[in-house]
Amino acid sequence: MGIQFTWSHKRRARKGERPWCSVVVPAAGSATRMEGTDKIMAELGDKPVIAHTLLALQQCPYVDEIVVVTREDLIPEIGWLAQQWECDKVTRIVRGGETRMESVWNGLNSVDPRANLIGIHDGARPLVSQTVLADVFVMAAATGAAAPAVPVKDTIKSVDEHETVQETVPRDALRAVQTPQVFDAAIIKAATQKAREQELTLTDDCAAVEALGMKVTLTKGAYENLKITTPIDLALGEAIVQCQPV
Repeated sequence: MGIQFTWSHKRRARKGERPWCSVVVPAAGSATRMEGTDKIMAELGDKPVIAHTLLALQQCPYVDEIVVVTREDLIPEIGWLAQQWECDKVTRIVRGGETRMESVWNGLNSVDPRANLIGIHDGARPLVSQTVLADVFVMAAATGAAAPAVPVKDTIKSVDEHETVQETVPRDALRAVQTPQVFDAAIIKAATQKAREQELTLTDDCAAVEALGMKVTLTKGAYENLKITTPIDLALGEAIVQCQPV
């Protein structure tokens, strides 16, 4: 028997139905840390990074719609890639903003009004597995806010402005949060709007929801679900692709 959704919030799906889910894919970043290489269009295995990302979401049975947010110059190329790889869940490709938050906001305002749940998944996180996707969507449907995460492996130090160690932070309770981060649609829209109005600098979308006082439940992530940020990340991603079964 497949995994079943539950829905405990005001915006309920009809009995026996799962929530209608949209995923916003921010893919409008620059190549600052990639030494001039556009990370989402970089080749990974036999296809660009963004194609891997879209295919993973396309194959997920809990995803009904994909909205890509990218630079204006990449809109035609990503549209062509979506067609080439038969990603028909991609319904819109919209222009990003000056910041990641503005890009997410543009995406949130472009999703289908039927959406009960909205996921936000980095365009440069191409190796997310179907297990990670299923777990986080099911948990978000039950709790209203969920994200995958992995235990922190390195020892973490807190330092001052002179790079002098002030504290060794116990890592047992530390997690590195990944995407997709999935939320009740009304909650993430309200949280992002409030963060924009307050001009908050946030590192992820969970932080916007946390600022509303809402708890986010973490699900099991995967170390393979890495974000392509530097050339080393791309090399690691290539090694992971080569190890995957055909």
